[in-house]
Amino acid sequence: MARLIIGLLIGLVLGGVLTFFFFVGTPRSAKVPGDPIKAPEQGGPPAGTAQVVLREDIFNSVLGTIFQQMNPPVFGLSGNPQEVASAQTQGGCASVVKLLPEGSGVRTGVKFENNQLQAPLAFTGSYQSPVGCWQFSGWAQARMDLRFDQSSQSVFGLLNIETVNLDGTNPFLSALVTPFVQSTLNSRVNPIKILDGRQLAVNMPIAAANGNLQASVSDVRAEVKDNALTMYITYGFQGSPLQPQS
Repeated sequence: MARLIIGLLIGLVLGGVLTFFFFVGTPRSAKVPGDPIKAPEQGGPPAGTAQVVLREDIFNSVLGTIFQQMNPPVFGLSGNPQEVASAQTQGGCASVVKLLPEGSGVRTGVKFENNQLQAPLAFTGSYQSPVGCWQFSGWAQARMDLRFDQSSQSVFGLLNIETVNLDGTNPFLSALVTPFVQSTLNSRVNPIKILDGRQLAVNMPIAAANGNLQASVSDVRAEVKDNALTMYITYGFQGSPLQPQS
């Protein structure tokens, strides 16, 4: 059972990474879900806690596969899906930003440092303005914050674009494009569901005890340490009598 739970957790966390890059069509919520996930308690995790350790390599291996074997993710600056479709099929000047595996001196990926989940993002793009098409490139520094929503039993990630750096762009264009890039990446990918606790809920009949064993996620803690993200998933267990068959 412990191995099954850990395997499902890893799969769901990787699913969150994929959701980040294949967000098109994913429903978005204007409300920030849940509460910020806190650091582990000093006295150690309580009983009924599963510990999952994820290192940078597993995230970056997923990203490498996406960039090598699939199309680079494209985001519409205007929020219009037709802009994205135009950029992917017709080319030309569409108001979009496209993520790159590497560019502007940085490599797109995930870094665990300073007790934070950092994500440098290299990109290129274009902006259709009243005075013509403006091409741009650069990179953004992002931070991922984790939150746990008790009502939905889910862990969410919130991407926060902290800085946008454009290459060799005049101040006027930079002032115009930077807010578009920042708000597009923040709004189009958030919130990111990383873990759905309902998929890990336990409802298991125990015939010898004539009852059902049930469990749900009661708390989630996390820390970034030694180049790894460690998540502490605490379960609340309860038993109930088996219902007699009619």
